[in-house]
Amino acid sequence: MERRDFFKKAIVTAGAVATGTSTLEADGTVHPIDNRKVSDVAFPEKRPLITYSDRPPLLESPREVFTSALTPNDLFFVRWHMPMIPNYINPNTFSISINGLVEEDIHISLKALKTEFKQVELTAVLQCGGNSRTAFKPTAGGIQWGIGAMGCARWKGVRLKDVLKKAGLKKEAVWIGFNGEDKAVYSETANFVRELKLEDLNDNIILAYEMNGEDLPYLNGYPLRLIIPGVYSDSWIKMISNITATKEKQQLHFMEKAYRIPDNECECETPENLVKKTKPIEEMNVNSIIGYPVTGTKVKNDSSLVVRGVAFDGGHGIKKVQISIDGGQMWVDALLDDGSEGKFAYRAFTYAFKPKNSGKVTIMCKATNKKGEEQPFAKDIKWNHGGYKYNGIDEVTVEVV
Repeated sequence: MERRDFFKKAIVTAGAVATGTSTLEADGTVHPIDNRKVSDVAFPEKRPLITYSDRPPLLESPREVFTSALTPNDLFFVRWHMPMIPNYINPNTFSISINGLVEEDIHISLKALKTEFKQVELTAVLQCGGNSRTAFKPTAGGIQWGIGAMGCARWKGVRLKDVLKKAGLKKEAVWIGFNGEDKAVYSETANFVRELKLEDLNDNIILAYEMNGEDLPYLNGYPLRLIIPGVYSDSWIKMISNITATKEKQQLHFMEKAYRIPDNECECETPENLVKKTKPIEEMNVNSIIGYPVTGTKVKNDSSLVVRGVAFDGGHGIKKVQISIDGGQMWVDALLDDGSEGKFAYRAFTYAFKPKNSGKVTIMCKATNKKGEEQPFAKDIKWNHGGYKYNGIDEVTVEVV
């Protein structure tokens, strides 16, 4: 599609996702974690999603998306911080700047990235640190996401370390800062800039220009974005245009103030006693989500019902996913896919059973990773003021008729 005047394109009226959009309980009440409906309108390159804002764009994927290891580009969630996003980026003239403590300030074109560096691909989960924030009680600050502020894609690009090598890092360089093309409305407002400590650089961190075999969607960071597998998406800078090497850590709002959790064993606090010492949210914890059925689905008695969903963690690998239909008293192993997409990707799971009794049935899923970490019950999740890192056992309630 043409990239010119992207946000001036008409937002087209469209139908709901074909798989359905119901988040209602059988009695008509709204399920607390699925408390938003899919919009009647769609942004360019996207099907209708759950819309929280159009400036900046904040779009959540519906539950039905999470039944396979890869998330389609047009159903992938969107999270921007700054409202000023370029309407047009010319891929023929676009370049990324590498500067600061380097031997030579350089500008690398998109074409050069694709032809002059080793090309790499990896599959990784992109998840907002505030995913499932709605589940925290009392309400935590921030966008009240349901379970859909996440997705998994195959990313293609070049290794960040190869680009930095091209510029030649000076020995005193310690931090690498990243900035994108989105800007704040007012000059005194902090732009969205993030930093990475050089010692944390590894082969899996890439600058990606493709997502699931296509150019990055505009809303997901076209033409280039940072990929840091295993960590929450706050560091995955979109429309990345500048990389700066420094000796000292910069005092950045989105590093020192935002995206931080209590620095204690439980990573928790209370509204009455907020913790002063904090740390950044980094590695994703173990999690799983049921994509089908959704709450409110009607199922015939004694018919075969196949539960489908996805599980993931920060890169240790998923060992098992278990299903319970009796409130968590008994757990049965689900069938996992072969894991061929790699340790940073979703593991899709299925579980088939036949409901025997009429009425409501609550289906729960619980993932365990290879470190032995498992999802806790929702009641055991401790509160933090930012509503970060929620990974309570997921559940949906169906009606057997």
